[in-house]
Amino acid sequence: MLDHVGLDVADYEGSKAFYVPVLQTLGIELLMEPAPLIGGFGYRSDSKPFFWIATRERAPQSGVHVAFAAGSREIVDAFHAAAMAAGATDNGGPGVRELYHPNYYGAFVLDPDGNNVEAVSHSAA
Repeated sequence: MLDHVGLDVADYEGSKAFYVPVLQTLGIELLMEPAPLIGGFGYRSDSKPFFWIATRERAPQSGVHVAFAAGSREIVDAFHAAAMAAGATDNGGPGVRELYHPNYYGAFVLDPDGNNVEAVSHSAA
């Protein structure tokens, strides 16, 4: 099991403006900014960031795939809508992906750096 994942981003403030409303649809919040241009996201109830973004003195990642668990198909839909409103590029709208299993319902968007960000629900409804 992974403890956390981090992405180097080209523009911290721009990526933060993208991720805050998009991850909010999943109940994930910006929990801390322990240093300039570094932010950690997680569930308020855990108080532990598990998704980090940062702008540092190296190139940003691009082409990474990160999938966030969603509690329902409606939440996947809300994630996709929020991402599109925040300027994402559609990389696969909400829908069943039977390739993975019959109840795999996901939506894919590209973040400001071109990373493939997904919300997925595994429930039947």
